[in-house]
Amino acid sequence: MIERAKANGVEKIVCIGTSHEDSLAARDFVESHENVYWTYGIHPENATNEVHSGSRPAGPSPWAAGANPRAAALRNPPNQTSLVAIGEVGLDYHYDGYDRDAQIKLFREMLELAKANDLPVSFHVREAYDDFFEVIKDYPEVRGVVHSFTDSKKNLKRILNETSFYVGVNGLATYSTLPTPPLERIVLETDAPFLTPTPFRGIINECAYVRNIAEWLSEKLGVDLETIERETTKNAERLYRI
Repeated sequence: MIERAKANGVEKIVCIGTSHEDSLAARDFVESHENVYWTYGIHPENATNEVHSGSRPAGPSPWAAGANPRAAALRNPPNQTSLVAIGEVGLDYHYDGYDRDAQIKLFREMLELAKANDLPVSFHVREAYDDFFEVIKDYPEVRGVVHSFTDSKKNLKRILNETSFYVGVNGLATYSTLPTPPLERIVLETDAPFLTPTPFRGIINECAYVRNIAEWLSEKLGVDLETIERETTKNAERLYRI
């Protein structure tokens, strides 16, 4: 997959963490690959099991297996240059049964981690924008990207006007009617292995298909492909400092 990505002009890859174990797997993977980076994050769907109650116990670094991820992480900040963001973290109210209070608590802990270590955040927000905006107003210094935006023009406008966040555009845009952000705020992404763009629907998504998303965006915005590639790459490099 990495070789196919390179063949399609993808020079740098960010592996997104969605749980403590998943994040550590990404960390270990990037150690043996050039121009591949990782993030540490706990997806909101894992909030009920992951939120820590009570005092923060002493223990090993979160970058070693077995540690409580937030309790240790907030004490022992990461210093690896390949760690480029906190994410994907946020709020997701799409399914019944999720504990909103647990999600908000975990989200705040992840934002504190990002703030303490001057790292950007990859936000996952689904059907939860009112609470999302309520939380992030307490963290004006946090920068990031609203990953895989799937909401209304109204909430896109709020992101653009009330925050400095970038907005993730991925394969979903190629087969939906989602509003499109301005080019200066777009970061291209995959959300692999999901949201495979047309014309590859029905198979596993991978980084090489970012080119197809760029081609779609070029046609959508009426901007030449080279400009799309240059500007979205610049946005991602500025966001992740890579």
